[in-house]
Amino acid sequence: MRLLIVGAGGVGSAAARILARRSFFSACVVADYSLDRARAAVMDARFVAAQIDASSADAVAELCRSFAITHVLNAVDPRFVMPIFEGAFAAGAHYLDMAMSLSSPHPTAPYAETGVKLGDEQFAAAATWEAADRLALVGIGVEPGLSDVFARYAADELFSEIHEVGVRDGANLVVDGYDFAPSFSIWTTIEECLNPPVVWERDRGWYTTAPFSEPEVFDFPEGIGPVECVNVEHEEVLLIPRWVDCRRVTFKYGLGDEFIDVLKTLHKLGLDSTRKVRVGGVEVAPRDVVAACLPDPAGLGDRMRGKTCAGTLVTGLDKAGAARSTYLYHVVDNEWSMAEYGSQAVVWQTAINPVVALELLASGEWSGRGVLGPEALPPKPFLELLTAYGSPWGMQEK
Repeated sequence: MRLLIVGAGGVGSAAARILARRSFFSACVVADYSLDRARAAVMDARFVAAQIDASSADAVAELCRSFAITHVLNAVDPRFVMPIFEGAFAAGAHYLDMAMSLSSPHPTAPYAETGVKLGDEQFAAAATWEAADRLALVGIGVEPGLSDVFARYAADELFSEIHEVGVRDGANLVVDGYDFAPSFSIWTTIEECLNPPVVWERDRGWYTTAPFSEPEVFDFPEGIGPVECVNVEHEEVLLIPRWVDCRRVTFKYGLGDEFIDVLKTLHKLGLDSTRKVRVGGVEVAPRDVVAACLPDPAGLGDRMRGKTCAGTLVTGLDKAGAARSTYLYHVVDNEWSMAEYGSQAVVWQTAINPVVALELLASGEWSGRGVLGPEALPPKPFLELLTAYGSPWGMQEK
């Protein structure tokens, strides 16, 4: 297996650090728009740094061909999904990402009906990928990714009937020295939090609600405790119903009042826009300015304290037909991830899952063709290997 990681930011660098401890691949190219950042992510003799323009499918394809790449891991913002996806296909490589192609709200009823949904552009190409006997494994980070694996595991092993799959994400992370410092890409956070959230119901299909709707207090495990969670747009709602038989799918994120107020203010001021405006003699997207003004999440690890939790709450009937509500989860302590890998908890938790998936693909325990989500593949090998990596998961009855 010969890998290309596109993006040497927090997640891409963390993936390289995790890969460096594994032996299932023969070579890994770490590519970034900044060659210096790519070089900083090189771990050993199997790694090579390269410069790339991720907005160009031709550039991605050319780099793949130059290094005989077999698998491309997309570790950049979702705005670059399609050129990397298309470039990998053009070069004959398999493809993995942690966020899917972008959505576009319904033009007249954005808080009731879906427009272009997350992943629609990629799923439109599924038949082409399948005919070419190639795999695009989409949404294989932590959320989406591990959360989807949990949903499939619950369906296979724990439940006879699933009423709702509810992904719930929360943390008690604190960043010392900053009034406002997101622990993940602010570009991506704005995208998923300010777009209309999507809900799926068997009798209704996919529909949308207002941002930050349906607040609920969820009690997270391992000392994190109660966190208010709200609806945001996320890939699991678009993926899970395709492969898991259930009545309803939701995604709720524990943001907190202050974070929500900041996002609402950015929206009111138009600072969430990706449409470029002219400032003096320069054209710039307001969202890019916001991102440039905030600290790089990858560099916050030594100032962070606390834990982050990603998980999937499944409710329904157990194998004997009795009512059951089970939270399957994965917690990472920032102190541990910094000491063990030098990566802050949120980016490390995202990065480990595509690495586990790549190893399963290398061994043949996972295989497929076309455009697939994580829940399309057997969950037990994934969860076993994740634990073998030294990062166990948990299960809590609610």
